[in-house]
Amino acid sequence: MHLGLDLWTNAGTAVLAAFDGEIYSFKDNTNFGDYGPTIILKHAINTIEFYTLYGHLSRESIANLNVGTVLKQGETLGYLGKAEVNGDYAPHLHFQIIKDLQGNSGDYPGVSSSGDLEFYKDNCPNPEVVLGLEW
Repeated sequence: MHLGLDLWTNAGTAVLAAFDGEIYSFKDNTNFGDYGPTIILKHAINTIEFYTLYGHLSRESIANLNVGTVLKQGETLGYLGKAEVNGDYAPHLHFQIIKDLQGNSGDYPGVSSSGDLEFYKDNCPNPEVVLGLEW
């Protein structure tokens, strides 16, 4: 089961921060079928901390990043990558909201087996609902 939201568009498209936050971690996840370059932002709204993951970016997106850099909602955090650098997928953004990273850095599962689905449904809220995209 897919845990995030995939937004399919052209390589090179700007990716914007969904909420005010700071760069928590980043990594080039180079395995076939993986995210490729990935950025995770940390957010705090009132007293609630959570994370957003942006996968399938360009390598240039993570080339000069610094953990702790603050980004405002709507600010460009990177650009979509080509298939050759993002797990061999057609260009798209994998966007995921995560309540607890469970010690992960630069990566977090984007899919779940049926046996773990209840945990991940709780830990990864549906981004369509949060972003107002649910019908």
